Amino acid sequence: MTRVEAGAPDRVFEGYAMDLDGTVYLGDELLEGAEQTVSALRRFARVVFVTNKPLETAASYAEKLTTLGIPATTRDVVTPLDSLVHYLDKHHRGATLLTVAEELVDQVLRDAGYDVTDDPLDAAVVVISFDRTFTYAKLLAAYQAVRRGAAIVATNPDPFCPTPEGGLPDCAAMLAAVEACTGVRAEAIVGKPSAHMGRAILGRLGVEPHESVIVGDRLLTDIAMAEELGMSSVLVLTGVTTLADLAHSNVRPDFVARTLHELLPQGQEEP
Repeated sequence: MTRVEAGAPDRVFEGYAMDLDGTVYLGDELLEGAEQTVSALRRFARVVFVTNKPLETAASYAEKLTTLGIPATTRDVVTPLDSLVHYLDKHHRGATLLTVAEELVDQVLRDAGYDVTDDPLDAAVVVISFDRTFTYAKLLAAYQAVRRGAAIVATNPDPFCPTPEGGLPDCAAMLAAVEACTGVRAEAIVGKPSAHMGRAILGRLGVEPHESVIVGDRLLTDIAMAEELGMSSVLVLTGVTTLADLAHSNVRPDFVARTLHELLPQGQEEP
């Protein structure tokens, strides 16, 4: 295990990839220090925002950030839907898709040129996402498609999404149901911490991995991805991970911060 530094990082970086839920905001409220910290970082670094939540487009996340006081554009946000389309274009271009997902995912896939069907006899790939409209009928259709040979691709591995009310079952719950009844594992999960999402993040930052850092509240997605990509990592304790969780994990961040205020080295509000 690597040594964990409590408090602020000991340097500034050229690029910052910041998780959203549990890191920058929770629900519709910015977390402590978010607006001031992002503003300070932008004076000398490229900042992008990264989410595993496939319920909105990058444009919608940018609009939400702007409304909350952190101006952002579509180019400032990376979502698993970006990675999903890139993955399908590379491995399943032209395939007919059946989805266990909300309507937004279907629309994004149609806009990218894919046929989306509800007939399991036609599907070559079953796409599974965070789905608040999940039903037995969707599970049955996915089961039938996979049993006939369709591949499984999922958007993200999160078991739950943090909310002010305590969280919602996320994509991993829907994926587990399909894998359990079919006996088939997903060939790819394209959100954090996958290499597919990692490439999208580094491409958007335009910064070498050793000059960039991932800031997030989840060990198995945010921090694990940083380690895999050769980036530095900061675990913030404003989301789902506690110091007790960290003590029992083999995934170790380079730094731990109680809030985003601690991202900058002490006394360095500017470079």
